Amino acid sequence: MQDSPRAAQLLTEYGLHCLTCFFREFDTLEMGAKVHGMTDDELDNMIKEINSQLKKEWKEQEQKKSKSKITNSK
Repeated sequence: MQDSPRAAQLLTEYGLHCLTCFFREFDTLEMGAKVHGMTDDELDNMIKEINSQLKKEWKEQEQKKSKSKITNSK
């Protein structure tokens, strides 16, 4: 999650404190969500939101790398 602080933040916003939870090493995201009373729809929405955020962050990282390569090649 250190690669995507926003994803970690989203988990917390959904009530999952996975980064500090002892069970993070044993449970899946789905198991943790169920333990915290999330419905299947809530879990699906959370995963979609996290995936969307990850795609956005990865795209931004790739853009930064591309700009850096252009700047360094001059």
